Amino acid sequence: MAQGGGRQRNQVRAVTWPPSATAGALAPNRSWIVPFDWLRAWAQAEAGPGRLLPWVPVAFGAGIALYFAAAHEPVAWVVATTACLLALAAALLRRSFAFPYVLLVAAMAAGFATATWKSTRIAHEVLAKPLFGVALTGFVETREERERSDRFVLRVATMEAQREAIKLTRVRLSVKKGTAPAVGSFVTLKARLQPPLAPLRPGGYDFARDLYFQGIGASGFVTGSIGKLDPPTPPSWRLRYVATMQGMRDAIDTRIRASLTGDSRAIATALLTGRRDAISSDVNDAMFISGLGHVLSISGYHMAVVAGVVFFVVRALLALVPVLTVTFPIKKVAAVAALLAALFYLLLSGAEVATQRSFIMTAVVLIAIMVDRRAITFRTLAIAALVVLIVTPEALVHPSFQMSFAATLGLVALVQIGMPTLFATSEHSITARIALWGGREVALLLLASLVAGLATMPYAAYHFHRITPYGIVANLLAMPVVSALVMPAGLLGLAAIPFGFDAVFWHIMEIGLQWMIFVSKWVAALPGAIGRVPAFGTGPLIVASFGIVLLALLRTPLRYSGVIALAAATFWAASTRQPDVVIAGDGHSMAVRGRDGRLHVMRTAKDAFLVKEWLGADADARLPADASLGDGVSCDPSGCVTMLRDGALVALTLQPDAFSDDCERAVLIVTVRQPPADCRATVIDRETLRGQGATSLHRFGDGFVIEASRARGLDRPWARGPIEIKEAEASTGNGSRSRPVDATPAETDLQPGDQ
Repeated sequence: MAQGGGRQRNQVRAVTWPPSATAGALAPNRSWIVPFDWLRAWAQAEAGPGRLLPWVPVAFGAGIALYFAAAHEPVAWVVATTACLLALAAALLRRSFAFPYVLLVAAMAAGFATATWKSTRIAHEVLAKPLFGVALTGFVETREERERSDRFVLRVATMEAQREAIKLTRVRLSVKKGTAPAVGSFVTLKARLQPPLAPLRPGGYDFARDLYFQGIGASGFVTGSIGKLDPPTPPSWRLRYVATMQGMRDAIDTRIRASLTGDSRAIATALLTGRRDAISSDVNDAMFISGLGHVLSISGYHMAVVAGVVFFVVRALLALVPVLTVTFPIKKVAAVAALLAALFYLLLSGAEVATQRSFIMTAVVLIAIMVDRRAITFRTLAIAALVVLIVTPEALVHPSFQMSFAATLGLVALVQIGMPTLFATSEHSITARIALWGGREVALLLLASLVAGLATMPYAAYHFHRITPYGIVANLLAMPVVSALVMPAGLLGLAAIPFGFDAVFWHIMEIGLQWMIFVSKWVAALPGAIGRVPAFGTGPLIVASFGIVLLALLRTPLRYSGVIALAAATFWAASTRQPDVVIAGDGHSMAVRGRDGRLHVMRTAKDAFLVKEWLGADADARLPADASLGDGVSCDPSGCVTMLRDGALVALTLQPDAFSDDCERAVLIVTVRQPPADCRATVIDRETLRGQGATSLHRFGDGFVIEASRARGLDRPWARGPIEIKEAEASTGNGSRSRPVDATPAETDLQPGDQ
């Protein structure tokens, strides 16, 4: 009956729209229309039931990205009103053909509004210029170990400086190793404070943005002893909880330390508590060069192992009682136990963004098991992404979020699309016989490593300027041992601590850790193991991300448009021209590309972190202490000069008496002094750098094209405008131009998430 009614409606529509007079003439030659018919049919198929939800977090994330691209802070009430109106429009048009498009636009507006609301909710002061001898009191909120020092975050109760200064809410301070105060204690100290670290080059990572969303307004180091005081008010429940969890982590580390030493102890602590800063630099570098660095960041893999082991053990124990297997939903009980274990692991490890994402993903999977739904789907990933982005919208621009979700998206696509096709064979086929011998598990491990590695490659290249050519080899050799030996032994060790029999499990864990360290060092030493990639802009990364999404989410041949997008992104990234000059934001260091095509550094103070970032972005294997960085550079007390690749001179002018020669002979002068008005050279002075921050220049003909890390008119809460900075200078004094080494970010501040 319904079918008949449908045919009748089609006939009426056909009568309503009579054929064109030229239709008969065109009918014999419709071959050129066929591709458009295919595209229309594929597009209609992609818009079918259940296909829209995975695109909602993509649109939501696009809205968050637009927020971070804005030149100044949006007006919160205008943004919120716009999002609500678009959501209302989507609800009213839910039966219209325009509904999917309006819904995605509404999701984008919601993402923009969410990020704006989060920034407004956590608004706090950010230090603009250095402060010295600042007297601080407050509660210690977090504490972490680093290889050469310790670090802690202080929630400021009182703040006294020599000059009038802003009131900061939280600061992050470095101290000598082993001297950080306990979490939850109320302390008094003096410190030297620095503004949060801005990008060290145009397109570089913005640590100041990260610190702003953590509520931290300055970083620095303690200059004297730390005294403990009685708190003026009782600590909050949140601080008491944090102190309790920190005490638990310290107790676990103490038990591990009693049995293990060196990097084995540090990695074991990292896997169980999330504290990974004590790992030596050579092992840390080898882990990331080999492609095993994701093991050090607690996220998807670790959470899956913890939940999986608990789920398997509980279900197996319950299955030993025959009555329960018939009358009791042991599978669902095991899922509940696994969920509780995953929650405890989340809290124990510090609940970083990558760990939150993996817990939400794991929780959705386990809840799906409880309600008898399919667990691993794009809907599961979409819900997890939405929850993470709603709670922490700032996570979108962090490599941990980008890499973990890209890898998970690829793996879900492998499970739902690739695996059914790959293993859809008869039981008498060669593939089936190989699977009986364990070949299927090996093939799945290879495929998972390959898919996850390819999915995360654009983000590793963009953020870390390197790829891992031998990542599949390292993961194939190490991950089975980590999964079958290291993590289960670690979990058993945690369970055995209250009973005093944990030492044996730490030693079992050490066997697997030593193997993992050996594999990472061996792979890192292979020829070409460090795949260095020159820096490129956000444009290729956005196009590559879109290509990955198209490949994973589309079902029709339209998905292969993702390959075109990835190819375009690769070509775009490879064709990016590297700068001829890079200038630090304080004007006291610069790198110039010489006639040999490599960067040569002129600087008045040692800043290894800065130079390391410049060399990494240039795909240069040299270290900041390499003597060749000074080749071709001539310096005296008045300044330094060197040549560009075309033979033109560039000067770093330190004293006013050098301007006469530099303005006459150089094509570019960088200085913090006041240059003469009639200087013939292009001058980058202090006022220019104050407005645009770290700067890069490209040589074209006889002039330069300037690219700044702070665009004209940019004024965000974590990147104050030049007028505000100038006012801050007037109130705090010029201060020192050098940044203390202890105030630089740790390597782990920018570690990728787990795959």
